[in-house]
Amino acid sequence: MSYLKTIEQNPTFAPKESSALPEKLISGDPQFKSWPQDSDKDGRINTGVWEATPGVTHSIKAEIYEFCYLLAGKIELTPKDGEPVTYVAGDTFVLKPGWVGVWKTIETVRKVYVTVT
Repeated sequence: MSYLKTIEQNPTFAPKESSALPEKLISGDPQFKSWPQDSDKDGRINTGVWEATPGVTHSIKAEIYEFCYLLAGKIELTPKDGEPVTYVAGDTFVLKPGWVGVWKTIETVRKVYVTVT
């Protein structure tokens, strides 16, 4: 077991592909790709790369803590009862447990993520 893991920003293996759930979709037809790359033995901590095409969805983190580093694209996150915040390639942010809001992908976005449950 290695205690060092490099996260491939442009993975060469096939992604897991999905689309927005109908109950979360607000507008557009966002398509998602995920390249999971590592997790702890209990599956509580996960990391990899995620990509989404333009669209707008409801975003709820519940009990998940998520660190994000944007590799490409542009998004706008609007917390419930809050003002929109725009992030672009090179930006870093955290969605804490209990986050509820709207995720708007303006330009296809790709991020490195670390989630903790």
